[in-house]
Amino acid sequence: MKETDFIRLIEHSLVAGSIAGCSVDLSLYPIDTIKTRLQQKKNLNRKFLFSSLYSGVGSVLIGSGPSSALFFTSYNLTKQFLHFESQWKTHMLAAIFGEISACLIRVPVEVIKQRAQIDRNLRLSTIARSTIQNEGFFGLYRGYLATVSREIPFSVIQFPLWEYFKRTWSEIQGHSVYPWQGALCGSLAGGIAASLTTPLDVAKTRIMLAHHSDADAASHSLKIMKNIIRNEGFTALYSGVLPRTMWISIGGLIYFGAFEFVTSLFFPRNN
Repeated sequence: MKETDFIRLIEHSLVAGSIAGCSVDLSLYPIDTIKTRLQQKKNLNRKFLFSSLYSGVGSVLIGSGPSSALFFTSYNLTKQFLHFESQWKTHMLAAIFGEISACLIRVPVEVIKQRAQIDRNLRLSTIARSTIQNEGFFGLYRGYLATVSREIPFSVIQFPLWEYFKRTWSEIQGHSVYPWQGALCGSLAGGIAASLTTPLDVAKTRIMLAHHSDADAASHSLKIMKNIIRNEGFTALYSGVLPRTMWISIGGLIYFGAFEFVTSLFFPRNN
């Protein structure tokens, strides 16, 4: 790869990735808040469910763009430098590296955001300071493994499907997909991945929201899921599945639509 191509790839990933991440997270934040409140362990007050739906949105403004930019940078670099006979394998491995990198930013943001969504009276700075005082700096990374274990299966499903749908559509019409077509492909891929990985999302939410003295705080996803099945029944693993699937399907439309639009506008392909 030429140096100019390498720099262009980095610029593309950073610019299109950050705009895509901010666009989707800000647009659909209220649905994410409802999903988080449905998945918490405590009995839910229905009035509280729909109040202050933008609690914690400041953390998204700070972390969403950089997280998404880091994902696409890792994802696109992996696709360029690692090649397998099967494109599925290449895209799966690229998604894995992308998520491991992105979660370095995403997890602290998610910890602060979800706690703000549950206790809307707390300021983001107060939550961050309290977490570090009570749990140390790595308290901000509570649930990192649970998040990665949720995000990797999700992305290993979503991104290869997105690439496959785009490739198939391109072959049918004889040219690259338009931004709106790439957005539809991303929406469908995201909805499929979201519904299949909901139990992992429920487990991750329980770990992040648990009090630091609670056994769940130091637990792992598999154990949490076993406890949920034993104490609440199998269906509790799919708490919030409808808002999650709806949120990510619509989010895929916005996320991939923004990514494809920025790509076509500033980084047009030559094919």
